[in-house]
Amino acid sequence: MSTTSGTPDRDSDATPRHLTRRLLQLYSGLTLYGVSSALLVRSGLGLEPWNVLHQGLAELTGLTMGVVLTIVGAAVLLLWIPLRQKPGLGTVSNVLVIGVAMDGALWLLPDAHGLPVQIPLMIAGIVLNGVATGLYIAARFGPGPRDGLMTGLHRLTGRSIRLIRTTIEVAVVLTGFLLDGSLGAGTVLYALAIGPLAQFFLRVFAIPGQGGGSTVVASGKPRQAILRR
Repeated sequence: MSTTSGTPDRDSDATPRHLTRRLLQLYSGLTLYGVSSALLVRSGLGLEPWNVLHQGLAELTGLTMGVVLTIVGAAVLLLWIPLRQKPGLGTVSNVLVIGVAMDGALWLLPDAHGLPVQIPLMIAGIVLNGVATGLYIAARFGPGPRDGLMTGLHRLTGRSIRLIRTTIEVAVVLTGFLLDGSLGAGTVLYALAIGPLAQFFLRVFAIPGQGGGSTVVASGKPRQAILRR
């Protein structure tokens, strides 16, 4: 998960009203992220890159996807130590909340059968993931474990964010695929759509500053706004 933000209005962020809104956005975004991932699982048409790996590991270990997601997130967070990355509330909450929300939604949602049901479920999952991305990043409580790994490696190696992100996610998808994770049309559509969706919803959920204007939470290319779990 990554954040791209301008200089926040510290006084505004410290007021109870703004802090409450930020916390609501953080936890509603993380919860919806887990639900959106569950929708993609139930669609059966392919998962977002990291969940291809999580599903493959779940098949291998017999654990639920949510538990695997939490364990992998915690393991990635440990890699922040040598990279000297500093976690925030959003980072820790990411590890703890998304997996629980995902398992809860998977318990409630039945498998989809037939393309007339699978395709709308896939689209709903991708769009909801964009909404969740906007909510979570706009709350400005720190990046998720995987994005912190990306930015830490960028700082350590001097390689471009694009190269590092692509290398990590190709490795993750290939590993997940080899472990029988679900790779399909939904994976491709997610990769193409999440950047523009995240950029749009980041602006929708930007939190106004003291002067009434919105604090800038995203700028530049859509890929900068992508939230990865």
